[in-house]
Amino acid sequence: MKTIDVIIPVYNEEKTLEEIVSKLEQIDFCSLEKKLIFVDDSSSDKSREILAKYPNHTVLSHKKNMGKGAAVVTGIKNATADIVVIQDADLEYDPNDYNKLLPLIINNEADVVYGSRLLDKNQHKSFLFLSLLANKFLTALTNLLYGTRITDMETCYKAFRREKISDIKINAKKFDFEPEITAKVIKRKLRFREAPITYNPRAYNEGKKVKAKDALHAIFTLFYYRFFD
Repeated sequence: MKTIDVIIPVYNEEKTLEEIVSKLEQIDFCSLEKKLIFVDDSSSDKSREILAKYPNHTVLSHKKNMGKGAAVVTGIKNATADIVVIQDADLEYDPNDYNKLLPLIINNEADVVYGSRLLDKNQHKSFLFLSLLANKFLTALTNLLYGTRITDMETCYKAFRREKISDIKINAKKFDFEPEITAKVIKRKLRFREAPITYNPRAYNEGKKVKAKDALHAIFTLFYYRFFD
């Protein structure tokens, strides 16, 4: 394992974008050679202008807003590294935590590693109540349907051995990316692990949160890929 691609979907993140770029540039990601792949999902703020300041990084753009899932898929399609990870452009997650996930892949203990915000019970208090409730329900449903023991299915922090997921077709466009990729990883019987991470959520009025309709779509996605795909 020598290289890593960090996929960062971006949609109207002008307030945090420069700070997250700075953090990502400073982190060594277990000394892997890294490439940052930003996917601008047709932002209407100054995100695109900010990204133009970083010609040394890969910046891809959608002509119209398609959703976070579509942006992640675009990033994966353009990834070439040994390992692929996903990083939100806000500051809810600490990129340093990826160094807890990556050794499991580098040491050939896993093909897929999720950064769990719930393995450490002290992190429960970091969640907004409704977000915690929804996440626990969707994770429990995943475990019930797929016979797993995952603690945080909805986490952004996911690390993959690229060769294991490069041919997985993802249909999700929005927040249904999380249940779809989870379902397909499980059904492929890829070696799956979790590692604890920290979490600093934005308030409801500060960030793009999963809404009730997104939760319903996630439920449908979990059932669909369990029984009909």
